[in-house]
Amino acid sequence: MAIVDMRKLNLIAMSYDKDAVLDALHRTNAAEVTLHADTENTTPLVCEGEEIKAYLATTENALNVLCNAVDNRQKEEKIKSDLLKDGFDVSYSDFLAAKERKAEMDDLVAQITALADEKNRLKGELSKAIKQKELSSIYASLATPFGAFAGSAHTKGRLGVVSLQNKDVLSQALAEQELCDFETLGADNSNVLLCVVAHKSVTAETDGILSTYGFTECPYDKEKCGKDVHAENCAKETSVKRAIEENADTMYALKEQIRSLKIYCDYVSFLLEKENAKDKLRATDKTFLLQAYVPAPSEEDVKAELASVSGAIYMEFSDPTEEDEPPTLLKNNSIVSNFESITNTYSVPNYREFDPNAVMSFFYSLFMGFIIGDAGYGLLMLVVGGYLWLKNRKRPTGMSRLAGAFAVGGIFAIIWGLLFNSTFGFAVLPVSILPNPQDFEYMWTFVGIRVPPVLIIAMLVGITQLCAGYFCKAVQEWRRGHVVDGIFDGLIWSFFSVGVMIAIVGLIEEAGLPKLALIGGITAGASLLIAMVTAGRKEKFFGKFTKGFGAAYGVINYVSDILSYARLYGLMLAGAVIAGIIAKYGGGFVVSGNVGFVILGVVLLVVGNLFNLVISLLGAYIHDARLQYVEFYGRFYEGDGELFKPLGSERKYIYLLPAKEAEAQKA
Repeated sequence: MAIVDMRKLNLIAMSYDKDAVLDALHRTNAAEVTLHADTENTTPLVCEGEEIKAYLATTENALNVLCNAVDNRQKEEKIKSDLLKDGFDVSYSDFLAAKERKAEMDDLVAQITALADEKNRLKGELSKAIKQKELSSIYASLATPFGAFAGSAHTKGRLGVVSLQNKDVLSQALAEQELCDFETLGADNSNVLLCVVAHKSVTAETDGILSTYGFTECPYDKEKCGKDVHAENCAKETSVKRAIEENADTMYALKEQIRSLKIYCDYVSFLLEKENAKDKLRATDKTFLLQAYVPAPSEEDVKAELASVSGAIYMEFSDPTEEDEPPTLLKNNSIVSNFESITNTYSVPNYREFDPNAVMSFFYSLFMGFIIGDAGYGLLMLVVGGYLWLKNRKRPTGMSRLAGAFAVGGIFAIIWGLLFNSTFGFAVLPVSILPNPQDFEYMWTFVGIRVPPVLIIAMLVGITQLCAGYFCKAVQEWRRGHVVDGIFDGLIWSFFSVGVMIAIVGLIEEAGLPKLALIGGITAGASLLIAMVTAGRKEKFFGKFTKGFGAAYGVINYVSDILSYARLYGLMLAGAVIAGIIAKYGGGFVVSGNVGFVILGVVLLVVGNLFNLVISLLGAYIHDARLQYVEFYGRFYEGDGELFKPLGSERKYIYLLPAKEAEAQKA
């Protein structure tokens, strides 16, 4: 459980071998190319990644269009398939073979793009056809050509529609107009079809009335009739809908190409990454210079791969200097690795400090278990979280790692639940080892003050972590050869924390150990005195005093940090009270004997406990992380590291089998 040692690779090779060298580094999955220093007689390489970036965007857009179309069809027809699932295995040879399928993939992208464009055009046509059908529906009952409503030698006819709300006022106005008549020929939910006939002498007045009330004249060819126009519009809508269905069928028929297109997209993404890597290289007229970080255990593999490319390669491996900032590669067991993302959310460990995840994972799980504080909830966390973690153990994801962390927290929740005698809110054991957190009558007397016992337990657990944090500080300094700093800046404060814990236990009247208060006080006092005297050991005369007083003043912050652990008690108490209420009422309903109440009780127990567990987990995840970031890491952690990202390691859609593993499978 440590941060892997890095080796610094400096390489010079012929320019024509550049792509082959980068491909070799990619095969090892063990080299992160870094920015090469400005070297005399060299120039930076020109990166031409914008064209590849645009090409990748076009290809991925086509992939998304195809995936969305297939997903919609499968949802409509309730088809279950793994076609859209990412993370499928791809051998290294198949990955590289994507290069030879460029023409095929370009044709596929063009076909998908054309189908998408056609679909958008057809949607526009369909919208227009539906609108035209709706407009013509009011004329559908007319079998007479529209020209028949045009009037005669002395009259002018108007055929058109007016809104239903204006129909009455328009009718009244037309009725008052001399030499004018009208007839209602049809209606729908919003409009009325009118035929208006007026003598030509009053045409202007009639047109003015019609315009005032929003009369819309029939827009269709006078040779046609309403029945035929509406039939044509209905046929147009049906035709466009059929074309859209054919378009969707054609698109869905490409579903088997999704896998190939995903492989190709990730391959193009690698080409882009490789092109962008040129920004970090230097070049002469005929050679290029490359610098990379390689994990020490992979040094020989990288050497072998590079040697297989060409004999005209000079490479040198060396240890990073103090000025270098190597990336961080964490190496933990499968349990502790689940907690790495929690630390990385705060800050990645830097290369030169020790990996805190092993210690942090213990306290994180301990605190999570304390907050949950129920054996039943812990069992659910262990079973469900453990299943999700084991299911994806070979290919862990962010969610599966979080599930693994919850599973470990579940183990501690079971332990704390048994100690507090709580299983889904029920006291199933005959006795409780630790005081019941909900018993507000039973208190401990601490320096004359009545205090909840579990609150004191929570703070003692917190002081234990502070003690561990100071010890981690000591270890950090000792690893760097700073023995004295480790003792006075870390170990002494650990002893101070131990003294505080012992004193707190001694000050609890119910513990009956008053001598511990004296022992703890002496230990803490002596440790604090040593810390004050040695705090300014690196300072000049006046600084020695100010640093000493600063160390003493730091005790105030120390007490504040201890009080921060009271949140453990608050969160645990909230969940315990809710669980107790659910158990009281749900259990009461179940044993009532009434069938309806029994069903209600079972529902309350299941739904209520699940809700309480989810809410408790959310609070535990957030506040537990806060305690690690502020109270624990504040003692020793430096962070500001960058995770090791080997060339070509980031893929969106596929799981690329390591080149060696693929070769072994073939053998």
